[in-house]
Amino acid sequence: MKTLLIAVLWCLLFVLAWPLALLVLVLWPVVWLMSLPFRALGIAVDAVFALLKTVLFLPARLLGYRPTPAAG
Repeated sequence: MKTLLIAVLWCLLFVLAWPLALLVLVLWPVVWLMSLPFRALGIAVDAVFALLKTVLFLPARLLGYRPTPAAG
């Protein structure tokens, strides 16, 4: 559904301002490539927080704490 919406919006932009639509079409891969380092940084930060959570909850797990399943 998201892809269809993007395609319809791009077609609308193409009808209204075709040079801008073609510029978007050409520059989109460049923007995607530039965003890759930020995605990698986000994955690394998530991994650090998961490690920190694991280390902080390790004593409770060693003492036998088991979280109860959520009611519902």
